Amino acid sequence: MRDDEKKKRVLTAAQAKLKAENYCAYQERAQQEVRDKLYDWGLHQEDVENIIVELISDNFLNEERFALAYASGKFRMKGWGKIKIKQGLTFKKVSPPLIRQALAAIDYDEYLSRLADILQKKAASLKEDDPYIRKNKLAQYAAGRGFESTEIWDLLKENTY
Repeated sequence: MRDDEKKKRVLTAAQAKLKAENYCAYQERAQQEVRDKLYDWGLHQEDVENIIVELISDNFLNEERFALAYASGKFRMKGWGKIKIKQGLTFKKVSPPLIRQALAAIDYDEYLSRLADILQKKAASLKEDDPYIRKNKLAQYAAGRGFESTEIWDLLKENTY
């Protein structure tokens, strides 16, 4: 039998709440992630919303905490820029004020230092000799990582990579 043919086991609201608590305790989650998971477990809208409210009141679910952890983790561990982090948070349906707060929590000097490191590492791997093409490739790479073009070009003008 294929996976999609298997009958999903529907959980009761109490079972789902316990499972959702474990799911949230493992790592920070966005409300939408938990909501989607509860629907996957076969719950109806009323039960899903009641469980979400209970998880928030029991502090298992905190959108602000999630946004800050997400932004910090993606910046520090993955080397993402603010544009890519914002897209990720938007995709997870985090509210714009919380996205702004999470992005503001990233230290600007650390942000520029990280961008400089990324450009330095990429420059070491480039074989291109033409300085204009080289800078363009570096800018494209950093933009793909989610960094703002103004920050990228300011660093590229100040330094030779």
